[in-house]
This record gives sequence, structure tokens and C-alpha cells, in this order.
Amino acid sequence: MALISNYSKFIPYLYFIAVIAYWFTNINRLEGLTAYPILLFSIPFLWQIIKPNKQLNFVLGITFVCLSSYLILAYLFDVLQITDLSFTSNHLMLLGGLFVITNFIMALWIIKNSIRQAF
Repeated sequence: MALISNYSKFIPYLYFIAVIAYWFTNINRLEGLTAYPILLFSIPFLWQIIKPNKQLNFVLGITFVCLSSYLILAYLFDVLQITDLSFTSNHLMLLGGLFVITNFIMALWIIKNSIRQAF
């Protein structure tokens, strides 16, 4: 149990690195070489895992809470405008909603790490 509590603080960073890797692979498959700048977005999260910084952690948390709040609003407006939901669109809306909520939770987790825990 102590092992899980020691490494649980890295879960949000690993989540965002996984999302960036997924985003990179999709764009790289479609557009090729122009997808490599996307990998630069993972540098702050890798830095937090390797050599944690409390100020960077707080800035990442606030930034992604703001972005996730915007994503939640965009998702809600998109859901409210759809009138005819097929099975495929309903499935995609469910996955999009899970993604948006998970982003928000992970951003809040980063802020919690920066406030309560000293790295």
C-alpha cells in the first residue's frame, strides 16, 4: 500500500503524457513530420516526474484546470445542440465526456499535489 501511495502522485503526469502520445500518433499517421512539435507538450510533465518543481506543478495545474473547464463548456454546448443521436454518435459522445471529465480530475489532482505535498 505504501508503494501505491508513493507513486500515486505521478498518475496525472503519466495520464497527460499518454494523451500527448496518443495525440502524436494520430497526427503522425495522418500528417507525418509535422506532428513532432506535439511531443514538446510532454516536456513539462516529464520534468515533473524526473525533477519536481512546486511552481511548475501549480502552473500546470491551473493551466489545465482552465483548459479543462473550457473543454467541459464546449462539450456541454455540443451535447445540447445534437438532436438526433445514433448509436455511433452516442458512443462517441460518451467517450468524449469521459475524456473531458478525466482531464478535469487530473488537473485538479495536479493542483492538489502542488498544495498539499512537498516533492
